[in-house]
Parts: sequence; structure tokens; C-alpha cells
Amino acid sequence: MDDYDALRDYLKQQSLPELVLSFEKIEEIVGRPLPRAAQRASWWDSLRSPQEKMPQREACLAAGYVATRMPDGRTVRFRRMKTK
Repeated sequence: MDDYDALRDYLKQQSLPELVLSFEKIEEIVGRPLPRAAQRASWWDSLRSPQEKMPQREACLAAGYVATRMPDGRTVRFRRMKTK
């Protein structure tokens, strides 16, 4: 499971500075279930281990967003990165 191009493309189409998507919506976008690891906050955290390349993180960053799993464990917040 290494293809998150659909998520990247979806995020690129967004104009909001921040949006929250449910796991179900993300699965709909990518066309498959998310792995169990997606329930861990660290799986989404773009800033925690930048040296560790993860396809879902790369997709978010390529779209200009940083992802954070929300405390409810069922949603992810995507926040647009500030450009310099």
C-alpha cells in the first residue's frame, strides 16, 4: 500500500487552510482501506521523523499540507503549510 496520489490530488484541490477528514473519507479518496497503523498518530505526523519516508506523509507534503491524527482516533487534520 504505497500509492497515495489520490489523496495528494484531493488535497491539492482544496482551498481551505485547514480541513478534517474521517478515516472513512480518506479510504474513499484512496480507494482502499487504510492500514491498522493509520490509527497511530505517528503514522500521520509529517514532522516527527522526516528522514523516514512514508508514502502517506509524502502525499500530504506534496500537496502542501501537514497531517495530524486527531485525538478521537478517527479523523485527520490537514493544515496547509505556510509558504515563505
